[in-house]
Order: sequence, then structure tokens, then C-alpha cells
Amino acid sequence: MTIQTAKRLDTVEEYYFSKKLREVRELAAAGKPIINMAIGSPDLDPPQEVITAIQQAVASNGAHKYQSYQGLPELRNAISEFYFDKYEVNLHPDQEILPLIGSKEGIMHISMAYLNEGDEVLIPNPGYPTYASVTRLLGAKPVFYELTEENNWMPDFHSLSKKDVSNVKVMWINYPNMPTGALGTVEAFKKCITFAKKHNILLVNDNPYSFILNEHPMSILSMEGAKDIALELNSLSKTFNMAGWRVGMVSGSSDKIEAILKVKSNMDSGMFYGIQKGAVAALKIADDWYHTINTIYKKRRKLIWELASHLGCTYDTSAKGMFVWAKLPEGINAVDFIDTILYNNDVFIAPGDIFGSNGKGYIRFSLCVTQENIREAILRLKGKDSIAKHHLNSPLGAREL
Repeated sequence: MTIQTAKRLDTVEEYYFSKKLREVRELAAAGKPIINMAIGSPDLDPPQEVITAIQQAVASNGAHKYQSYQGLPELRNAISEFYFDKYEVNLHPDQEILPLIGSKEGIMHISMAYLNEGDEVLIPNPGYPTYASVTRLLGAKPVFYELTEENNWMPDFHSLSKKDVSNVKVMWINYPNMPTGALGTVEAFKKCITFAKKHNILLVNDNPYSFILNEHPMSILSMEGAKDIALELNSLSKTFNMAGWRVGMVSGSSDKIEAILKVKSNMDSGMFYGIQKGAVAALKIADDWYHTINTIYKKRRKLIWELASHLGCTYDTSAKGMFVWAKLPEGINAVDFIDTILYNNDVFIAPGDIFGSNGKGYIRFSLCVTQENIREAILRLKGKDSIAKHHLNSPLGAREL
């Protein structure tokens, strides 16, 4: 017997990576030596202090009970201190911070707190697909704003000023940007805040990549007047290799946090005590941690650049974050290209198309791949049967932006 699903499911499809990874797993199960260069899931371990903290916490009295919807006071204090130390942002730990079971949860909670059916949401193109999916699930309307290489992947406020934004309730931004690696600037953040205030739009900066290959982490909340109109999502997933732990936070003015808590407190029952204690340890980690991790990522990125160059791609060597965003030679279809590489060379790379129409012609490499595997991928794609030999004899060659 078939039970009719909710109409909202007609507005979305299964997440690309959820679907594609099943195929990749099936290929691996069939004996294919797949190298996955598509997913930003850190392959390195969290700091040892974090592991120790959760191990000790598991044996604590009350560790296995329901926890507060607002998280441990110790965790909120650690987030507050982290934001002050790393971003020079003052956040009241009891009023302006809400721990989340991953920042992806926060996208849904914020949207549920602020969007009514028919409201419009400004979403970057290219950008994280979940912004649009959640918007559609709630019966709101995605309105995509263009990010282009020519404009350094920044919002074009000249074009936005010509749009009718009277029905827009929320605007998503994401810097350092995923998938492009573009770094947010003070000027860009100020323009975003001015625009949002002018049109009474809730501005949300999704900020999980600010410590990966970036010497100058920045929060939009450090901008004057930002708390009046902006929220910021952040996460421990990338910075501390804790993706599977599902630890994030949303920060902003107390009225906005209260609104989100109304949703969250009806959706979950708090984060496991041990994970919260591990998160506290991570947030207090010494600065040597960031240097150590980024040294590894720099070595990997250099090899990815070599691979991208071999494929005739162009790329921005000043980009930040956990990915390399590379432009294919003119005329190459990215979806067909990555499938051919997957089936012929057992290497999985993400096509830019999944991030929006402005991702067409681009591919995205993850840095969550060992140097050994990147070198192996280079060898495979240099082989006589490589896709590169047959389809990438472009006169453009490879250049660095």
C-alpha cells in the first residue's frame, strides 16, 4: 500500500551527495579502487585533548541524561571566549549563543523561525544546495543572486538593487565561500549589512571554513551594527575534524536566538554531554593546532593544483577553505566529465553544476584526501587511457589566476 507523501517533497530531490555516494560505494564494493576527492569530510583526527575530554565525560555522573536545549553553560562560555579571541566579537554566553547539533540543523531552525509560506529568500548561485532545499520545504521561494568569477564571487549589489526584494525575508551569504573559496572582506560585509538593513532582511552568514588555509578569520558580527540584522552560523566540523560529532552554533542578538530556540526546543532534546565537553576542549585548543592542520592542507592543495593543471583547469591560488574550485576548459560538461573520470579512472570529483547554474563548467576538489591518494589520482589521470588524454587537449592550457 502506498501512502501519499507530503506535497513539499515534490519541491526537492534527494541531496546529490547522498545519492551519488551510494553509487560510489557500490563501485567500491564491486572492487573498484575509488579515490573520493569530492566530499569535504575531514579524514584527520580531532585534537587528542578532545578525545580525552569525551572519554572522561562519558563516565561522569548524569552524562547520559537529557541535556539542556541551550547546551552546557561551559560550552556557551567557551564559544563566547572563542569568538572574542579569534574574531574580536563580544557575545553574551546566555543570550546571544545557541549550540546546535551541527550547523546544517541551524539552516532549518533559522528558516522555520523566520519564513512563512510565500516568503522569498536570497540564495547565492553558486552556493550550498541546502539553503534552497530548506526554503522550498517550508513553502518559501528561493531567489538566486549571482556570484561570478569576474566579480570575485561577491554579491553584485548593483544588480540586486534592481530586483524587487519587498517579499524577501532572509538572505544567505557564506564566506569564506563554499564552493569557490572566495574570502569575505570588510567592504563586502558592510555592503551586505547596509543592504539588509535598508530592506529589513535577516542576513545569515554561514561561516564554517574561516580557519582552513586562512590567516585572517573574520566574523560578520565584528562589523558595526551587524547584530541588528545578522546571524552567524559556525561549526567545529572542519576546524577541528569533528564532522561526525555534529557540533555547531548560531550567534546573534538575544531576540533572534530566542526565536530560533522556540523551534529547536521542539525539534531535539539537547546535545550529548560528552560531545559538549569535547567541544569545550576543542574551542580552548592552542593556536599550534591551526598551524599543524593548515600545514597538511597546504601540501595537499599544492598537489591538487598540480592535478587541476594537468586537467587543463584554471584556479585561484588565493582561495581559502577546504576545497579547490577549478574551471574546466571551455566546452567541457562538468557532469559528464566527472562521471567519465569516475568510471574510467576510479576518481570521484564534484561537478560544479550541483551548486547552481553559475557552477557549470567548474569542478570542486576536496582537500580531505591523503597526499598518497592525490598522487595516485594524478598517475591515473596521466595514464594512456585517461579522460585527460582524450578530452582535454585544450589550447588554453593551464594557468593560475
